[in-house]
Amino acid sequence: MKLPFELEQREILVKQKAETDPAFGSKPENRPTSELINYGIININKPKGPTSHMTSDYVKKILHIKKAGHGGSLDPGVTGVLPVALGRATRIVQALLPAGKEYVCIMHIHNDVSEDKLLETLKEFKGEIEQLPPVKSAVARRLRKRKIYYLEILEIEGRDVLFKVGCQGGTYIRKLCHDIGRKLGVGAHMAELIRTKAGPFTDKDWITLQELEDAYAYWKEENNDTFLRHCIKPAEAGVEHLPKVWVLDSAVDSLCHGASLNIPGVAKLNTGIEKDDLVAVMTLKEELVALGTAFMSSNQMMESEKGTCIRITKVFMREGTYPKYKIED
Repeated sequence: MKLPFELEQREILVKQKAETDPAFGSKPENRPTSELINYGIININKPKGPTSHMTSDYVKKILHIKKAGHGGSLDPGVTGVLPVALGRATRIVQALLPAGKEYVCIMHIHNDVSEDKLLETLKEFKGEIEQLPPVKSAVARRLRKRKIYYLEILEIEGRDVLFKVGCQGGTYIRKLCHDIGRKLGVGAHMAELIRTKAGPFTDKDWITLQELEDAYAYWKEENNDTFLRHCIKPAEAGVEHLPKVWVLDSAVDSLCHGASLNIPGVAKLNTGIEKDDLVAVMTLKEELVALGTAFMSSNQMMESEKGTCIRITKVFMREGTYPKYKIED
C-alpha cells in the first residue's frame, strides 16, 4: 500500500547539460554536524502524552537551538511519525502538511456486525469522502472533502478492528471511525492510533526523544557524531516527495533574492510537473534552494526557450552561497 507520491515514477529530463563548481555550496550529506543541527529535520516517534508542539519543544531543548517546528499535528494520545524541522529549516514543514499520511488504527465497534457488512461499509469510505472536523480541532468546523487512498483491515478481534489507512493530509481518523460506526448503524470510536507515514517520513527510520538525547550527549561528551548524524537528516529530506527542478549555478543567487526562475536557468527537471504544482528548486549538488509554484508543465519547460517557469514562494538557501551572475531571459 502506497501513497500517491510513492506511486509516481518521475523521470529526469535534461534541458541543458551542465556541471556545478565544487568551490560553491556542498552536497547535503557533507554538511558539518553543527550546521545540520540548525538546518536539518528529524523523524521523531512521538510518544503518548505530549502534544506535537511540546514534542518539538523537547527537541529544541535537547539540541539547544532556538527554533523547531513539526510537520503535522498529532493528538496527545496518538503516537508515531512526527517530522520536526530545525532552525532555519523550520518553514519546510509547510511542504509536509498537505502531503499524504498513513495510520494504523484500532477501531472499537459498539455492537456486533458481520465481517461482510464491515467490509462492504469500509469500501464506501475509499476515494473522496466528506468530513466534518471534530469539535476540538485546529481548523474551522465546516464540511470538507478529503481523499482516502487505501483502507485495509489487518485484523479483527471481537469488536476491535485493526486497519491501515492512507489519506490526504488533514483527514481526521477519529472522525473517520465515528462516521464508519454511524454508517454501520451501531456506532464506533477510535481506540488507538499510530501514524506510520507523513510524506516521505515513515516508521522504518523514526527515532525516540531519548535516542536523540543520547546521541547529542555522545557527540558533546565523546566528540562522536555518528549517532547524531543518523538522527538528523539534511533539510532536503523534507522535499523528497515533491517534483524537482535543478538549476544552473549561475541561476542560484538571484533565486536566493526571491527572483522567479526563468527557463534559461533550468538544467533538468522531473516529468509530471503540472501548472500550479508545488516544486522544489534544487542545485546540481542536490541542495534545496527554494520552493515555488510551477508556471509551466514539464512539457512546456522542455519546449520553451524563455519565460518564467517557477514563481519562488519560500527561499531556504542563504544569499551569497553561489556567486552572482546575470542571466538574460
